[in-house]
Amino acid sequence: MMQKKSEQNTIFNMSKIKENIEKELGKNETIKQDVKILEQKIQNTTENLKKDKKMKTYVLTGVPGFDELFEKGIPKGSNVLIAGGAGSGKTIFCLQILEYHASRGEKCFYMSFEESEKRLMEHMEDFGWNPEKLIASGNLKIKRYLPSDIHYLSEKGSDNAMFAKEEDSQLLQLEPVTLEEDYKPDFVVIDSLTAIASSFLGKEGSYRFYAERLFRFFEKIGSTNYFTTETLQMPETFSQTGVEEFLADGVIVFYKNKQWSMRQRAIEVLKMRGSKHQEKIVAIKISDNGLIVYPKQEVFGEMETK
Repeated sequence: MMQKKSEQNTIFNMSKIKENIEKELGKNETIKQDVKILEQKIQNTTENLKKDKKMKTYVLTGVPGFDELFEKGIPKGSNVLIAGGAGSGKTIFCLQILEYHASRGEKCFYMSFEESEKRLMEHMEDFGWNPEKLIASGNLKIKRYLPSDIHYLSEKGSDNAMFAKEEDSQLLQLEPVTLEEDYKPDFVVIDSLTAIASSFLGKEGSYRFYAERLFRFFEKIGSTNYFTTETLQMPETFSQTGVEEFLADGVIVFYKNKQWSMRQRAIEVLKMRGSKHQEKIVAIKISDNGLIVYPKQEVFGEMETK
């Protein structure tokens, strides 16, 4: 009888042990699954971070010395305000950027509200560039629009005149600019916001609203855009109304300071969202081959005190 009880206890104990082992094995399996899930999450997060870094690309201007002011360059798709006084080098700077990119097979569009296509091409030829070849390749487009025609853009585009004179209430229904369907530019120059603002004389509120829509439009199409604007030679504000510099992702300022009987040219990257850059005013020169920036030659003295 005692032997039978002992055998029963042994059987019971072995069953319990087996049950405990199975539980532990189950726990281990759950732990393994949790570890695998965690590892997968870490891997996905790492891959997403790598993708984000790859997605943020930068572009260069090709202007000698200027790109050295940046750690990586100008973030692709930025809206950049080019501010400066008359004759400070803004137009040359913009033409030089487009020549650099068009020569490398990228599509560039120069929208002029001031100078004619012929005059702009002559500017390029003066520096040894070949605008006719770039235009023939389809990589460069230069088009002039008359400021007298500017008010609001017709939804039918240039067939009916670039800007149709609609009531303010119609502005929300219209795109601020129309581009040719078969031409999607990588780089755009709008020269100048000052000329556009002149068509809104007495309607500053309408111009500000239009300027915001213009910036957002080019942001949406994904091109990198340069908007020129006229300021004083030593500006304290960097746009026509002050709103443009806040709408822009970046602001590049040209200075033309008078020192005795000469004028000293300089440039500054005032701001550039998403890109580390040097915060200093440096000397520039307009040579026979275009604009040259001297990133190590800081401009101080009289320029800062005036």
